[in-house]
Amino acid sequence: MITEEQANQAVAEILSSHKKERKNLIPLLQEVQTGLGYLPKKAMQKIADFLEIPGVEVWGLATFYNQFRFVPLGKCHTVVCMGTACHLAGGKLILDALERELDIKVGDTSEDGKFSLERVACIGCCMLAPVIVIGDKIHPKMTPFKVEEALIPYKQEAQSEKSSDRAPTPPFSCLHLVFNMTFEEINNKAKSEWQALQKGSYILIGTATCGRAAGALDVVDAFKKELKRQGLEVPIIQVGCIELCYADPLVTISKPDSLHVVYNNVTPQIVPRLVEGYVVGDDPCLELALGTLEGGGEEGVYIPELPRFEHELRLILGRCGYIDPENINHYIANGGYSGLEKSLKMPPAKIIRELRKSGLRGRGGAGFPTHLKWKLCHKAKSTPKYVICNADEGDPGAFMDRVVLESDPHQVIEGMIIAGYAINAEQGYIYVRAEYPLAIERIQIALKQAEELGFLGDNILGGDFGFHIEIAAGAGAFVSGEATALVAAMEGRRSEPRPKPPHLAEAGLWNKPTLLNNVKTFAYVPLIIERGWDWFASIGTEGSKGTAVFTMAGKVTDSGLAEVPMGTTLRELIYDIGGGIAKDKQFKAVQIGGPSGGCLPETLLDIPIDYDSLREAGSMMGSGGMIVMDEDNCMVDAARFFLDFSTKESCGKCTMCRLGTLQMLHILEDITAGRGKIEDIDLLITLAEDVKIGSLCGLGKTAPNPALTTLRYFRDEYEAHVLEKRCPARVCPELTVYYILPDKCDRACEHCVLTCPTEAIKGGKGEVKIIDQEKCSKCGTCLEVCPPEYNAVVKLSPVSLLPSPKLSEKRARK
Repeated sequence: MITEEQANQAVAEILSSHKKERKNLIPLLQEVQTGLGYLPKKAMQKIADFLEIPGVEVWGLATFYNQFRFVPLGKCHTVVCMGTACHLAGGKLILDALERELDIKVGDTSEDGKFSLERVACIGCCMLAPVIVIGDKIHPKMTPFKVEEALIPYKQEAQSEKSSDRAPTPPFSCLHLVFNMTFEEINNKAKSEWQALQKGSYILIGTATCGRAAGALDVVDAFKKELKRQGLEVPIIQVGCIELCYADPLVTISKPDSLHVVYNNVTPQIVPRLVEGYVVGDDPCLELALGTLEGGGEEGVYIPELPRFEHELRLILGRCGYIDPENINHYIANGGYSGLEKSLKMPPAKIIRELRKSGLRGRGGAGFPTHLKWKLCHKAKSTPKYVICNADEGDPGAFMDRVVLESDPHQVIEGMIIAGYAINAEQGYIYVRAEYPLAIERIQIALKQAEELGFLGDNILGGDFGFHIEIAAGAGAFVSGEATALVAAMEGRRSEPRPKPPHLAEAGLWNKPTLLNNVKTFAYVPLIIERGWDWFASIGTEGSKGTAVFTMAGKVTDSGLAEVPMGTTLRELIYDIGGGIAKDKQFKAVQIGGPSGGCLPETLLDIPIDYDSLREAGSMMGSGGMIVMDEDNCMVDAARFFLDFSTKESCGKCTMCRLGTLQMLHILEDITAGRGKIEDIDLLITLAEDVKIGSLCGLGKTAPNPALTTLRYFRDEYEAHVLEKRCPARVCPELTVYYILPDKCDRACEHCVLTCPTEAIKGGKGEVKIIDQEKCSKCGTCLEVCPPEYNAVVKLSPVSLLPSPKLSEKRARK
């Protein structure tokens, strides 16, 4: 336990390393919390005194952002993801199980200081839902039954802190040799290193966040040990994500003049077989393989030989999973920084014209024409000017930006440098979620390497133009993704949107002209400059050019990412690329665009994916998050989940957003609990329209979309909840019961009795088991452990256990 004297000394050291500027308020709070484990009131007052601002302002800001904590955390801090995919997969049941096992509530720390419990909106591992994080380890695909098992090692250990996942990456081979060389010389050296790698055998292992959650780092260790045992020196390259998250951990073994074989769901146990069979011998172990790779030609992009990739067009994902994101030479050798080198020979106005003719629209959600922002900033007279990359990927179910930054960060940096040159800015910032520590780490490495090679700094590539980039780590708050709210956070204020005009291009960061674009938007820019506007404009539809990157999570078979040409249909995306609905279930809906999007039914699967078509259907492109739902999902509960999220994340500035979404949530909670009235449905629609009109920013204006689309396409489910007091999908706890069928129960079996966490199941050996409904927590453990040969446990609606009158007669009377 840290003493008060030690805490004071730590805070003093942190303060001494910062300037007395308001913009440092959030970084100071973050550093103090990291050092002390929480934010004591005395420490916050010291920060206030240092910055010469009222203490109440520091307290008000700290309590606004959900990542700040005001009580000490347990040694084993346990985080439960409550994102959309995790919610649909039973995240609430996992949270309930953890509260029972740890005997604490969310936000509390156990009396012995060992465990604390927290829920977060999303951690970006949607393909492994539901997930929890204990300490620094992600536990995927949890069930209430697995919670006790997952906690055992942490309860036994005296410490939860573990060594870093990965040793610091050594400097890449020719960093100090190529400094101050021309771009041609840098490019030649990078290609030489890349070609030398291709001439021998090497192993690629995907170690982005999704891969790590699935156990990729254990696979890395297993390969190192096996290669050492065999006396082999074969490079192991830790790469990013190649989209196939459902197949993680992914390993590619590449041999010269032979197949490049991709192996899926690799475990440490099969590593010796792969090394012996294919690294040493000529047996490619095809029984363990997912497929092979082709390509590596002029564009330096490998394409897996899988049917799904026939429907994709990998542009900004083209290098992801095939290059080391921590080695700038890999990026340069595969076309990196060629766009920048070409841009620096063009007038800034021509770059903006190229973007205009390409038809690139912002990939942050609204689809605003990119060139218009750049043009306004270019023409602005005031200086200095700023470039901001919005990497605050807050949508539950969205993790595209994380994958890009973890797998190929230099393309985003290159796009930002080009933007700085085009608008005459000298400073850029990447505002990234603090929940993405690996992305932040790899961006930091990429920035350092770019500076050392002369792509960043005062005289880029020996010219007169200078540009610098810094990282600004967010502190939570979904609303920070809104442009003006993001700027407020960077200035050390609460993330509250402000009216426009003035637009950021006129008065943005510190009231200066500011260009703000999304991660993917910046990533497209180097490609457009290098290959030409006409190339990009030839892809997609008339009003939506290029490609769209989506994450596919939820009930889809092959979860992960996909990059497709605009105009691709939802059916192609879900069935041809995503493999259809998992476990042969019936498709029900697809939710696109996060909390701001809508839920679309099967009848709309053939609409093209573009900004206008999705908007007409009541949804939106958003940042690209896509959650697939099946017959086991309740659409009323889905709407309630999104309203709950939007209500919690509202900054509170607008009355209609603050109170209107809350009232909508109360109505949906009544309906899902069986307390709803038929007039509530019309009231819900009226409130939704009022919230859209009366809110200032995009959060409030789009928050009603999930409710409006589910009412538009799934009104019958609302009526079933209200009129029949039943949940057709048997999801809503108050309208669902677990029941043991007497004629199927094996009297000698006691699986359900022994595993029920609330001791709600009665009956010993030789007796039929009965569930006490008053004690039942609806966790589903009994259904999970009941042997499949019996299938004695079922989920029912309470009304199905009632005698007559029949439901149809009851509904007719109402």
